[in-house]
Amino acid sequence: MKKLNYFLLYSVLICMTLTGCSVRPSEKLLYTSDRFEAMAASVPDERVLADTFASDLCVVTGEEESSDPSVNAESAGLFSIADQQVIFQKQVFERMHPASITKVMTALLAVKYGNPDDLVTVGEETVIREAGASLCNIHPGDTLTLEQLLYGLMLPSGNDAGTAIAVHMAGSIEAFSERMNEEARKIGATDTHFVNPHGLTDETHLTTAYDLYLILNEALKYPEFRKIIGTADYVAQYQDGQGNEISQTWHNSNKYLNGERETPEGLQVLGGKTGTTNAAGYCLILACEDEKGQDYVSVVLKAGSRSDLYDNMTNIIRKIVN
Repeated sequence: MKKLNYFLLYSVLICMTLTGCSVRPSEKLLYTSDRFEAMAASVPDERVLADTFASDLCVVTGEEESSDPSVNAESAGLFSIADQQVIFQKQVFERMHPASITKVMTALLAVKYGNPDDLVTVGEETVIREAGASLCNIHPGDTLTLEQLLYGLMLPSGNDAGTAIAVHMAGSIEAFSERMNEEARKIGATDTHFVNPHGLTDETHLTTAYDLYLILNEALKYPEFRKIIGTADYVAQYQDGQGNEISQTWHNSNKYLNGERETPEGLQVLGGKTGTTNAAGYCLILACEDEKGQDYVSVVLKAGSRSDLYDNMTNIIRKIVN
């Protein structure tokens, strides 16, 4: 009977993960252990499952949210990868528009499943006319490597690079978006739903600060991803549709990396991703390292201005060393 109960419990968990069924944040097995422990109570010897599912993840315990008036963004969090501790949490399960932080998932799929040396001839999907959309200024007919497109995606936040990657890897934006959602479910980010690879606003394109932590945490496992997000400037040399040699220099929009913002003493910023739309406000996800070489992920969503965004982030990551 014990083995049967174990099998049924495990099946329920796997089904929830793969189908992405809708649950309230407080019920998420990867977020809190309370519900899991209640389910496991009928099979006490199998409670090790709770540790298995969250053994290398930060788990929000359900305790009161952190209080800090210097963090006025709508949602924020600070997560220690080394010891799986949640150092700061504010509305980390609130579903929100992520803007260009979406591109972390796009990059994750590309480095995890793609070949960086693939030659990609970009098509009409790279023509994006939405006012204010960030671009790396590639054009239909241009041929770049997948690796070059990743730099165009993550440094100047090129929406055009994102669409080129999506079509190259999955055949269409819609098919790639489904792969994004499958990957999100696989790593436990079940409050996330993506409909594009770049983060331009759609009312159903939503995620949470906690899910973004899960996504960046997964991406940081890949050295190529770490190299790209930590690059301040990159020179891309490629050919256009007429065979002409093109050279562009892309600059990282992360103000900690480009020197416009000072990193708190005792920390090194490894990189991250900014994002801004009218719906999302000003957003930033960051990976940083302390003097012991331990990694942290921090998230700020919907700050009121770019200046507020970096003030919020600085006040959060200071908690690592203070």
